[in-house]
Amino acid sequence: MINFNFETQFQLKDSQKTSDWIASCIHKNDFTYSEINYIFCDDKYLHKINMEYLQHDTLTDIISFDYTMGKEISGDIFISIERVEENAKIYQVSFQEEFHRVLIHGILHYMGYKDKSEEEKEKMREKENDCLQLLHKI
Repeated sequence: MINFNFETQFQLKDSQKTSDWIASCIHKNDFTYSEINYIFCDDKYLHKINMEYLQHDTLTDIISFDYTMGKEISGDIFISIERVEENAKIYQVSFQEEFHRVLIHGILHYMGYKDKSEEEKEKMREKENDCLQLLHKI
């Protein structure tokens, strides 16, 4: 089950389409899923989680807690809508494009993709783009 939770005024326009898209990305990569919880929040909310659980005194767009076992994805993904809005401006893309990229970024981490080195970032971006292409087919 893919759940969407809101700790901010943000509302997801088409939760069923979004859920179907995320599921299609997971299945395309030969994974299954049990429970994935997205929590949409603001910077203050996510900063508090960043400090409390990761001891990082920085703003971020996404924090994910991974409970994946083998090929079955499960986890909690916190997303700051404020950071997504800001990053969309910085990268000169639409809010929707940046939002969808961040949604799937957390899932790709659960599949084992990393983004620390340049090579890992390139592979992550490639997989994000593959998944974004699927969105247009849903």
